[in-house]
Amino acid sequence: MGEQRTLHRSLGFGYVVIFVIANIIGSGVFKKIAPMTAELNSSAWVLLAWLAAGIITLFGALSNAEIAGMLADTGGEFVYFKKIYNRFFAFIYGWSLFAVIQTATISSLAYVFAQSLNSILPIPTVFESLQDYSIGGVFFPFQDFQVKLAAILLIFLLTMLNISGLKGSASTGKWLFWLTMAGLIFIVVFGLMHVKSLPENFMNPADFTRVKVSPTSFFTAMLGAFWAYQGWISVGYIGGEIQNPNKNLPRGIIVGVFVVIGIYMLVNLTYLALLSVPELSSIHGSENKIAAIEAVRSFWGQTGVLFISILILFSTLGCTHASILTGARPQYAMAGDGLFFKSFARLNKAGVPGISLLWQGIWAAVLVLSGTFDQLTDMTVFAVFIFYGASALGVFILRYRIPDAIRPYKAWGYPYIPAFYVLFCVVLIASTLYSQPREAIIGLVLIFLGIPVYFLKHLIFKHK
Repeated sequence: MGEQRTLHRSLGFGYVVIFVIANIIGSGVFKKIAPMTAELNSSAWVLLAWLAAGIITLFGALSNAEIAGMLADTGGEFVYFKKIYNRFFAFIYGWSLFAVIQTATISSLAYVFAQSLNSILPIPTVFESLQDYSIGGVFFPFQDFQVKLAAILLIFLLTMLNISGLKGSASTGKWLFWLTMAGLIFIVVFGLMHVKSLPENFMNPADFTRVKVSPTSFFTAMLGAFWAYQGWISVGYIGGEIQNPNKNLPRGIIVGVFVVIGIYMLVNLTYLALLSVPELSSIHGSENKIAAIEAVRSFWGQTGVLFISILILFSTLGCTHASILTGARPQYAMAGDGLFFKSFARLNKAGVPGISLLWQGIWAAVLVLSGTFDQLTDMTVFAVFIFYGASALGVFILRYRIPDAIRPYKAWGYPYIPAFYVLFCVVLIASTLYSQPREAIIGLVLIFLGIPVYFLKHLIFKHK
């Protein structure tokens, strides 16, 4: 019977690192520097924002790694929160992953893939007469429907690939990962080789006093970078399929985040060396331009445009694939614990939670129709930082509750680093509620829908 099958621990340390990096590097490294530059008007300030966001992300990873080392299992944070807090909070987290966090991430990445595909091979327009149809003036499901349809098809194709088995899926992800890495290295090496003259005030330290940047502007710019760093925590969801997870999981998270910070700093330094601040700001003002494409165009012309467009396809394809692979595991763990539909706990003949993967794909497709790329990313960042903060707070709770427990890894900088990260998460949540209330409220509504579901769980899930 499907319920008697167990997950296979087939993934080693190298795969853990690859999954961490592949879950992070998607669309942000190509798109987010333009709005950040428009906000800060200085290459030095922009690179500082990338570094600051990376360091804060690393603080979260350092804190989370202690808990991952102690409690590693399939479901990641769902399992951790059940131990740290209670079944109710763990359920709300798992529900939030399904309702908004993981599925909106999959949707937004697939959306960028479809946009890039459309720029290379224009997709015929469909349902053009329904472009202006809206639901409450907020959702425009048929706007750019040809792009959304391509995104939905990608989600279902990758979902079917993941349903076919973990090993083949992991191998596909590995190849996509190395193709993306090769492309980014190409941009850095050949981009810096073709810099004829640096833009005015390039990386000028005087900008830190000459260019007036308010805390609000710097924080807003960092939000763009946080989307680019989003996804590192997802590898914990496949803890039950990792060899020696108590050691490999925390090590893989930390190494992966360190590598991504280095990559992002080099790639964005290259963009800033090739394009001036006014050029990057104008790219942000144009809906149809991507900073990475314009940077490569500057030294390689139209051939470079084709190259970078294909690279963005590979990158978003790889990140979408990794997000689908990891995202269905928490619902599998919830169902096994009696907190979700029993069918979600079934493993298919390939030893993967096929039903969980299928329903994740269906809901992600619905979210594609619900909004634009920016709506989806803003909603995701807001929702996920609620639980990032709860995870870092868990370090303090477990240190107090079970001080003598075996900890394969102890959070570096404790108690200061975890405390700073918790405080930052609170500030980010409050700031998003103020600056992007629509996306924040939609995210909260989807999260809070889990409350009545939890209390009705015996009626809804018991016999499903």
